[in-house]
Amino acid sequence: MMALSDVRILDLTRLFPGAYCTLLLADLGADVIKVEDTESGDYLRWTPPMVDEYSAVFHALNRNKRSIALNLKSGPGRDAFLDMVKSADVILESFRPSVMDRLGLDYETLASRNPRIILCSISGYGQDGPYRDRAGHDLNYAALSGVLSVQGESGSVPAMPALQVGDFGGGALNAAIAILAALHQRAQTGSGQRCDIAMLDGLISWMSPQVAQYSASRAVPGPGSLLLNGRYPCYNTYRCADGTVTVAALEPKFWDALVTSLGLSHLAGQGLAEGIDGERIASELQRALRQRTRAQIAELGDVADVCCEPVLTVDEVFDVPQVIHRGSLLPPGVAGPVAQAANPIRLSGSAATVRRGAPAWGADTRDILQEAGYGDAEIVGLVAAGAIR
Repeated sequence: MMALSDVRILDLTRLFPGAYCTLLLADLGADVIKVEDTESGDYLRWTPPMVDEYSAVFHALNRNKRSIALNLKSGPGRDAFLDMVKSADVILESFRPSVMDRLGLDYETLASRNPRIILCSISGYGQDGPYRDRAGHDLNYAALSGVLSVQGESGSVPAMPALQVGDFGGGALNAAIAILAALHQRAQTGSGQRCDIAMLDGLISWMSPQVAQYSASRAVPGPGSLLLNGRYPCYNTYRCADGTVTVAALEPKFWDALVTSLGLSHLAGQGLAEGIDGERIASELQRALRQRTRAQIAELGDVADVCCEPVLTVDEVFDVPQVIHRGSLLPPGVAGPVAQAANPIRLSGSAATVRRGAPAWGADTRDILQEAGYGDAEIVGLVAAGAIR
């Protein structure tokens, strides 16, 4: 039995945060129904590059889901959605905070149809406060949370994260945790609740170490000022003969093993040097690494505890023996027409599975309505009213 096989989620979200949240839950067995509008559907469907009509990214984030194309702005469409709510466990939405109210789908209305319903809202800034209706995207949340201020090199413009940390971390993961917690509490109380997930809140939480360090020292952290962002020779990135490598030899035993294997045993015990001494040691380490290729440096990890790994490009990641062993890649054809990252959650008693690829826009509309109790004539009426496509 799959862990979430008895959970039905109505997913009103678009783009990354909601899609990744429900991807994780769908892989674990949840019946995720994408509720898409009748005009364009999820915007992510149309983001190049395209494969078999839809975006490659859409395929990767929407496997194991079903799709209904429903016009929530129409009376019949709204009524149909409320009928679907009766048999649902969770509603996930990522509109601006006022939108659900304008649609007549506020939590009180939803709970009147199903007191057990859990409404989880993902937004940039939360459901209350002066910024509740403010527009924003991932980079804005990273800026306001302080995340950008500790990235990059000192004196330069902060480095832009290549991963959407607010969308995936601050939004999607926290929403999944909130949903699972709410389901657990509902099993005890019988009642649903509302979950308010703000991506800004999530990223501030991820800044917990930096916040605590500032509170204790009153020193404002910046690029290259912290243990884990480049202050010391033992934790940094270095150029090598054919690219870049990472050194993360924080503990003395790892640092000593690294410098000894490179013929620099005189640097033992000096991984946490700083200032002029730190610069000198980092420069000496850099010269030694420049003489070796990424493959040669990776081999060091096969024979000694050195905490030193090459920086790989996406096309190289899935050739790593450990990645192959873990089955972290779903090849094309397994979950759709493109290669996809596998679900990272490994459960011994209820493993994640691939049951279907990403759905076509509105492909399951009629099946889902029939499950909600609609007959053929009623479905034809919804088509005529423009409530479904």
